[in-house]
Amino acid sequence: MVVVKVNEGLLEGEVVKNEYGGTYYSFKGIPYAQPPLGDLRFKAPQPPKQWKNVRSAKQFGSKCYHHDVFFEKGKVFGSEDCLYLNVYTPNIKPDKPLPVMFWIHGGGFMSGAGDDDVYGPKFLVRQDVILVTINYRLEVLGFLCLDTEDVPGNAGLKDQVAALRWVNKNIASFGGDPENVTIFGESAGGACVTYHLISPMTKGLFRRAIAQSGTNVAYWTRAYKPRERAFGLARKLGFYSDDPKQVYEFLKEQPVEALIKAIVPITYSEKGRTNIEVYFSVADEKQFGNNERFFHADILESESYGLHEGVEIMTGYTADEGIMSLAVFGDVSVSLEQARNFPQFFISYPMSLTLSTYDQLELGKRIREYYFKDPISIPDDWEKVVKFYAADLFMFPTHRWTKMCARSKKNKIYLYKFTCVSELNVICQMMGVGDFIKDYSVVGHGDDLFYLFMPNTMPIIDKNSKTFQHVEKVTKLWTNFAKYGNPTPDGSLGVTWTPYSLANKEYLDIGNELKPGQAPDDEEVQFWENVLTEFKQKLY
Repeated sequence: MVVVKVNEGLLEGEVVKNEYGGTYYSFKGIPYAQPPLGDLRFKAPQPPKQWKNVRSAKQFGSKCYHHDVFFEKGKVFGSEDCLYLNVYTPNIKPDKPLPVMFWIHGGGFMSGAGDDDVYGPKFLVRQDVILVTINYRLEVLGFLCLDTEDVPGNAGLKDQVAALRWVNKNIASFGGDPENVTIFGESAGGACVTYHLISPMTKGLFRRAIAQSGTNVAYWTRAYKPRERAFGLARKLGFYSDDPKQVYEFLKEQPVEALIKAIVPITYSEKGRTNIEVYFSVADEKQFGNNERFFHADILESESYGLHEGVEIMTGYTADEGIMSLAVFGDVSVSLEQARNFPQFFISYPMSLTLSTYDQLELGKRIREYYFKDPISIPDDWEKVVKFYAADLFMFPTHRWTKMCARSKKNKIYLYKFTCVSELNVICQMMGVGDFIKDYSVVGHGDDLFYLFMPNTMPIIDKNSKTFQHVEKVTKLWTNFAKYGNPTPDGSLGVTWTPYSLANKEYLDIGNELKPGQAPDDEEVQFWENVLTEFKQKLY
């Protein structure tokens, strides 16, 4: 039995044998806020209550209510009582406090949890860091916004802030250093990381940040007309009112099952698009009295991009990000049919609202000509539309955001491209597109995850194998950064990863070998920069 004391009471965890060497201490299902039930639905999280006696921390808390859009597509499960975190530490009483890595899971703001069915700790804790994983509210429950004091928006992000604050108060009890916290996340989790870097609520709560395959300049991370979206949800459920107070009272009383998996288009262009999936995301919050705002748009407009000064940053993307679209956006033939017949298919949703129809057609044609040199063949040109999705959703936004950070000159930033290929690249198979891609060796969206985390269902990897060498290499890059702010502080990995600069665009190719380089995907990036600038789109 192992017991630690936190602000709310005593926690009993367990000692776990690590098949990759040694043991670690596991504490699961720790409440970091009150259950957001009843009148707390849609609201900012409230501090957790104290408990008497010793609380068992040997089982995960409930996942937040959501529907799975990636692996068990369409399955709905979870609970509204879900604000729990997990702490894995190699040493409760180390000679020197350990660095802390705080993980924010992805899932398009719609899916996921912090459990070890995906995010197991056994690789990372071997490197003498503490891993914290969390649940946060998703979809409507986490991102409904009515532009009112009752429902200002971003509750799911405020959950993350509450978890970070809990870590800062309590992580020393697990052997951790509250002054050395690294937040990291992938996809929507990576986008969350980049929002935390500019949120006034999180300043001082972390020292370093890693954004994997997701940034806040990607259009899918920003809510459009969130109040209208909330009204549309109420109408879909049979309640017609433009009074936000009435809509709030109505939605607060609805069974949770009615709110989840809500598809609520509010424009004709949304209704017809195959690649619009994220309906509830990060909102520009209005100010109400002394309420804390997580995000408001003028932060992005500030001269220095509003970055928390001095925070060190890593960011990057995988080689074949767009493969995910084969699973998430449905039949690729539908996408190819739209791409062939409608140039506006290539226009991001925000641009479809601001550009004239003439400019949308002209810009769409330019993008289509870049990715499809010949007439589009259905379904043979699936790889070309996948390449477009990769650039539009992940690759180009990562480059835009990296340049924005570098322009601020207040933060050191490291850029990578993840190209490692091994039997750990299984996301495509898990998402159901393995048969479609056949023998095509890809590094899809999320294929970096299993070099950092060991799911509880994954077979043990031979420690003498090439695959395990890749795991060691990647976990050392990530944990070196968490420890020192430098992924290659010495010569042990045989390479020096130079921080990104606007002049040279340095990056590291994280492949089966580590290769420093400059300006990854530069020709494609330059195309996007040139064509969007021509059509008067602000890039930086």
